Amino acid sequence: MAVTITDEKHNQIMKRRKAYMDSRISASDQDCGVLVVNTGDGKGKSSSAFGMVARALGHGMKVAVIQFIKGAMTTGEEKFFKRFPDEVVFKAMGEGFTWDTQDRSRDIEICGIAWNEARKYLQDESFDLVVLDELNIALSYGYLDWNDIEEDVLNRPHQQHVVITGRGAPPELIEVADTVTEMKLVKHAFEKGIKAQDGIEM
Repeated sequence: MAVTITDEKHNQIMKRRKAYMDSRISASDQDCGVLVVNTGDGKGKSSSAFGMVARALGHGMKVAVIQFIKGAMTTGEEKFFKRFPDEVVFKAMGEGFTWDTQDRSRDIEICGIAWNEARKYLQDESFDLVVLDELNIALSYGYLDWNDIEEDVLNRPHQQHVVITGRGAPPELIEVADTVTEMKLVKHAFEKGIKAQDGIEM
């Protein structure tokens, strides 16, 4: 139930909040690339990352997207961002969901190839944002080891932002990340027997 307050009380609360936020903003004076992790069982991890890609393009930034696991089917985001070949490098390097591939050795090999590709962009200061989509899945299944790739992520160009998505983010990654969001599943249309929809899941 909503709490009813007077206009005067509301204004007092907002003035205090503004003073607090202004002080926090003034104290935040670092200008550097951030490491963002979107994890959890809920929908929206990759969608959030692609929203950041759109935002980056609005600021004239250059972006690289490397997709792990995904790649067997063409998605709406891949179709869209490939309309901007000068601004976005989009590489879907997986061979499909792990329950479809059913070949752990091949999955490990493909993830290794994808990481070697990702490393190129993590070392290229001309790229302002690098999205490592579903990397957490590769880490949680042991296809890649965080200890082997941590240096590449943390020693990237100073102003470069990185977004890592996928459920099961390892604690070591969460520890070093600047921003971590855990998506919580409340319910999903799939539970009702509704198939994946273009523009929503694909």
